[in-house]
Amino acid sequence: MLDKMAGLLLETEGNIEKKNMLWNIAGSFCYAFASILLSFLVMRISGDSAGGIFAFGFSTFGQQMFTVAYFGIRPFQITDGSGEYSFGDYLGHRILTSGMAVLISALYLTWMGVAGAYSPVKAAVVFLLAMYKIIDGFADVYESEFQRQGCLYLTGKSNTFRTVLSVITFLCVLLFTRDMTSPESGLLAACWGAVAAQILGVALFNLSVIGKIKGIDWRKYQGKAKKIFSQTGLLFLSVFLDFYIFSAAKYAIDSNLNDAASGYFNLIFMPTSVIYLVANFVIRPFLTRLTELWTEGDLKGFRKLLVRIGTMIGGLTVMAAGATLVLGKWALGVMEMFLGKGYEGALTPYHMAFTVIVLGGGFYAFGNLMYYALVIMRQQKRIFLVYVLVAAGAVTGAPILVRRFLIFGAAWAYTCFMLLLMIGFTANTIWIYCRRQRQ
Repeated sequence: MLDKMAGLLLETEGNIEKKNMLWNIAGSFCYAFASILLSFLVMRISGDSAGGIFAFGFSTFGQQMFTVAYFGIRPFQITDGSGEYSFGDYLGHRILTSGMAVLISALYLTWMGVAGAYSPVKAAVVFLLAMYKIIDGFADVYESEFQRQGCLYLTGKSNTFRTVLSVITFLCVLLFTRDMTSPESGLLAACWGAVAAQILGVALFNLSVIGKIKGIDWRKYQGKAKKIFSQTGLLFLSVFLDFYIFSAAKYAIDSNLNDAASGYFNLIFMPTSVIYLVANFVIRPFLTRLTELWTEGDLKGFRKLLVRIGTMIGGLTVMAAGATLVLGKWALGVMEMFLGKGYEGALTPYHMAFTVIVLGGGFYAFGNLMYYALVIMRQQKRIFLVYVLVAAGAVTGAPILVRRFLIFGAAWAYTCFMLLLMIGFTANTIWIYCRRQRQ
C-alpha cells in the first residue's frame, strides 16, 4: 500500500516549477484554512467552552509546541545545498526536538492539572492537540528534505493530504459523538481520531515517499546533531519567543478568563493569519533582490526597495483597518450567523477590539519586513535582543491588560506588542544601514 501511495505522489514528467508552485500554494492554503474552519465548527457543534479549549490547544499551546519540534530549522535545512549535514543528521535532530516537545507538553499540562487550573479532560484535549502539532513538526523534516531535493510539490501534497485526512477524521468523530457524550468528551474523542489520522498521514505521504527519492543520505555522522543544535539554537529561541509574543494575549485569556472567552477571542483574531499570508506574498518575492543589493553594496537601491515594500504593507494596513472599522460589525454578524442559533450578539460587541487586532496585524507584517532586513544584514543577535525585551514586557503586561479590560485588553496587548516589535526591528535596521553607509 505504501509503495502504491509513493508512486501516486511522485511525478517525473511535466513542468516541475509549475507543480512546485501550485502544490505549495494548495498546501499553505489548506493548512491555514483548516484552523479557521475547525475553530468555527467546533464552537458550532460542541459549544463555546469546548470551542475555546480547542482554540487554545490547537492555535496557541499546540502551535507553541510545534515551534519546539520544528526548532526553526527549515530555512537552514533547505538551503544546505552543499550537504554539510545528511538527511540522517536532520532526522536524528528532529527526533530529539520532537521528544523535547512531548516532554514539555506533558510536564506543563500535568502541572496545570495538579494546580487545579485545568480539568483532567481539558488537560487531555490540550495534550492531544499538542501531539497533533508535534507530529506536524516532525513531518516537516521530511517535507524540508523534499524541498532540498527540488521536489517542493511533494511538500505541498503532503501538507494538503495530511490536513484533509485529519480534518475529515476529526469532524466525523466529533459529529458521531455529539449526541452520545458531553461536549468535552466528544472533543477528546475527536482529538484522538485526529492524532491517529496525522500518524497515518505521515506514513502515507512522507515515509512512503522519502525512500523512493534517489540521492538522499540517511547516514548519521557522529556529533552532527549536537553541532546542528549549536548552529541553530539562537534561531530556535527567536522563533519560540516570536510566537510567544504573538500569542501572549491568548495565554493571558486562558489563565485569567473562561474557555468561552478563548474561543471568542480566537475568532476575532483570525484576520491576523490572512494578513500574515498576504504580507508574505508581498515580501518574499523581493527577498533575493534585497539580499543581492545589500551584498553588492548598493545601499541606495536597498533603501528604495525596502521603502517601496514598506509602503505597500502600510497601504494595505490602512485599507484593512479602515474596512474593519466600517464593515467589521457586519462581518462579525456574519460570523454569528455561521455559528448558529444562540450566538446572536456574541461577537458584535467586540467590533473595536476586532479593528485594533487588524491594526496590530499590520504592525506585525511591517515588523516582519524589518526582521527579514536584519536577517539579510546578518544581525541575529540584535533580532534576539528585541525578542527578549518585548517578551519580558509581554509576560507581565498581557495578564494586567486582560484582567483589567478583558477581551478588549487582550486586543490592545497584542497590538502594543506588535508595535514594539516593529519599532525595535525598524530602529535596528536604520541603525545598521546608517553605520554601513558611513563606512
